[in-house]
Amino acid sequence: MNGADSAELGRFLRRGRAAVSPLESTSGARTSRRQVPGLRRQELSDRAGISVEYYTRLEQGRAQRPSREVLTALARAFEFAAAERDHLFRLAGELPPEPESPDAEIRPGFLRLLRTLDATMPVSIHDGRLDVLACNAAAAELFGQLSATGRFRRNIVYQCFTAAAVTEVLGEDGAEELARVSTAELRSALSRYPDDEYLQSLRAELWEENAAFRDLWEQGAVGAWRSAVKRLRHPSRGWLTFDTEVLHDPERDHWVMLYTPRDTA
Repeated sequence: MNGADSAELGRFLRRGRAAVSPLESTSGARTSRRQVPGLRRQELSDRAGISVEYYTRLEQGRAQRPSREVLTALARAFEFAAAERDHLFRLAGELPPEPESPDAEIRPGFLRLLRTLDATMPVSIHDGRLDVLACNAAAAELFGQLSATGRFRRNIVYQCFTAAAVTEVLGEDGAEELARVSTAELRSALSRYPDDEYLQSLRAELWEENAAFRDLWEQGAVGAWRSAVKRLRHPSRGWLTFDTEVLHDPERDHWVMLYTPRDTA
C-alpha cells in the first residue's frame, strides 16, 4: 500500500467515522456526549477491538498495511454494507472477502423480469451453487423434461448427469457440451465456496455414481457460462435455436439466463 493509497484509506475512515451514530448503552443513553456527528476515535477503536493509537495512524495514513483481520473488524465496527466493505479492502490492497454462500432471496427486480418476459423468451435464475431458484413459464415448458429427484434435484450439474431426457432435449452434441460446461462450472463453484457441504456432497455423489462425470472431472477444466448459441427441442414446437446471455448479480451470486429465440415462426 503506497502513500497515496494510505492517504485515501485514511480519508475513507474519517468520513465513515463521522457517519456512524454514537454508541448507546443498554439503558438507551449515549456513551458519548460529543455534540458533533459521529464517533470519537476511541469509541470506534473500541468497537473494532484495536488500539486507538493504531487506528489513529490508519486515519492519518501513517500505518503499515492493515491485516485482513483488522479490515474485517473495521468493516464490522462501521457497519458497512457489502460495497463499502469491499471498497475498504481494496483501498488497503486486499481482495474483498468472498461470501460464505449465495443469497437465498432473489431480487424483486429479477422476479419482475421473469414475469415480464414470460411471453417473449425463457428465463431462469440459478445461484452460485448452480441450483435453479426460479424460472418463468416459458423456461419451465422448455426445460421441464430435465427433472431429477432427491436432494440435488434443482441443481443443473446433477440434472445434466441424471435426467433421462437430457439427450432428447439437447441432442447428443448439446448434451456432451452441457456435461463439459457444467462440470467446469462445478469446479469453479467449489473454488468459490471450498467449505460448502452441499457442493462437496454433490461432487462426491456424482463421482461415486457417474463414470462420465469422473472422466470430465479428471480433466480439471474450470469455466463459467457466458454468451452461447443453443439448439433445444421444445416439447410442442420441435427444435429451436436460442442466443443465450447471462446476467450476474455478484452481491447475491445469482445468475440470470436469458434465452432469446432465433426462430420466430
